[in-house]
Amino acid sequence: MVVKAISKTAVIGAGSWGTALAKLLADKGEEVLLWGHDPAHIDALRRDRENRKYLPGAALPETLHPVENITEISECQCVVMVVPSHGYREVFTSLIPHLKDGTYLVSAVKGIEIGSRQTMCQIMESELERVGKSQSMHVGVLSGPSFADEVSTGQPTAVTIGFRDKPSAEAVQHLFSTDFFRVYTSTDIIGLEISAAMKNVIAIAAGISDGLGFGLNTRAALITRGLAEITRLGVTLGANPLTFSGLGGMGDLVLTCTGSLSRNRTVGLKLGEGRTLSQALAEMTMVAEGVKTTKSCFNLAAALGVEMPILEQTYQVLYKDKDSRAAVQDLFQRRLKEELCGEVGC
Repeated sequence: MVVKAISKTAVIGAGSWGTALAKLLADKGEEVLLWGHDPAHIDALRRDRENRKYLPGAALPETLHPVENITEISECQCVVMVVPSHGYREVFTSLIPHLKDGTYLVSAVKGIEIGSRQTMCQIMESELERVGKSQSMHVGVLSGPSFADEVSTGQPTAVTIGFRDKPSAEAVQHLFSTDFFRVYTSTDIIGLEISAAMKNVIAIAAGISDGLGFGLNTRAALITRGLAEITRLGVTLGANPLTFSGLGGMGDLVLTCTGSLSRNRTVGLKLGEGRTLSQALAEMTMVAEGVKTTKSCFNLAAALGVEMPILEQTYQVLYKDKDSRAAVQDLFQRRLKEELCGEVGC
């Protein structure tokens, strides 16, 4: 099998995850540009050869080049988007004039835009179509259980890369694969993106449960029933049900709901302990995508008529000031049902 080689990559977004992915590639000897919107931050990366703000302790190889001029991506064959969902469209639109035909565009962002209710790949496809470039680009997603800190230190990790066509998925698969970072391929972009977005919402719910002092039984119930909700939404949008039992589905959900490094679980934990949302977010140094995603997914589920009780109660806690304990009680007082009453559960 001959797989197309990718010679130069740009990572857009110099937070913890963007830096970890850029370092992963640069450690392989790949030429990587790491773009960030803050010139002072980029200067610090160049000077310190370390992202002391978001990924302290991880040395940046010489083949990793921090840049603030977005036009420098014009020679890159792969562009990896790692910016928050609320600013994703604006940043991506600014990239389009500098993309050459045939570029692999990879979203490594786990969220859904509030206004449009679009996933990140849908945003890229719609913006490319608007300027007549949709046929000349390859759009995909990287997803799976992967904390930036552990990837940056070489902890064994497995993820999934999704493109509509197998050759594109395989090209990016080979680009990212290392001795410790194993990449599987998929053609189910929407399944991977819905899983990636919604697992953050369920992680907030799991954190709330932990903050309230509930035990492992409760957390297991939230994860399992959360997966049922994610699957219902994804299948309604055309996803393959099997995707939700894979790395981008169950794998990422378990990690984010249980891991101490999870930003979204941390937000939920603070809420369960009695803090307000504004207080919880003020104590965070990095973005917890699940907060905004709760609103966008709530609106999306309502528009599609998909029943998602955990999502609904999390939305009520975050945006309607509902008491966390009351939200848990309401979940358990719902009408009794059969667990498996269809392809994706009840």
